[in-house]
Amino acid sequence: MRPTTGRVREALGNRLSSMGVLRDARVVDLFAGTGALGIEVLSRGAAHATFVENAPDALRAIESNLETLGFQDQATVVRGDAATFVAGAPEYDIAFIDPPYTWDGWKKLLKSLRAEVAICEARRAVEVPAGWELVRSDRYGTTVVTLLRAAT
Repeated sequence: MRPTTGRVREALGNRLSSMGVLRDARVVDLFAGTGALGIEVLSRGAAHATFVENAPDALRAIESNLETLGFQDQATVVRGDAATFVAGAPEYDIAFIDPPYTWDGWKKLLKSLRAEVAICEARRAVEVPAGWELVRSDRYGTTVVTLLRAAT
């Protein structure tokens, strides 16, 4: 898992703010790592973030970061596999998906995901599956951020 850079977090925060989807949003941060993406949007007015991560060290970092920044009451931290979690998860306004570059479960996860907006970070642009529309795709160094919106 690569850490999301401050530049990428800021750009995503700005993009979501300009789309008008952040205020009071319910967010899920899949493959959460340290929780930086979910915490960024909490700081910008999201109502609640669910952080899904497998690694014990990363889970401790998320919990510590939430406590340090005072967001623990607006967050749920889940230890588990992102694809398994999504299969039974409620609907979210925004989903951040930042798996390791070698992960190849995009199609299955996006088919199961119930969210209005999905932000996908990968080595290359994520193929847009049925049920989703491409909003934009931007490269930041070795990371491509693909922004999708649920098809209407």
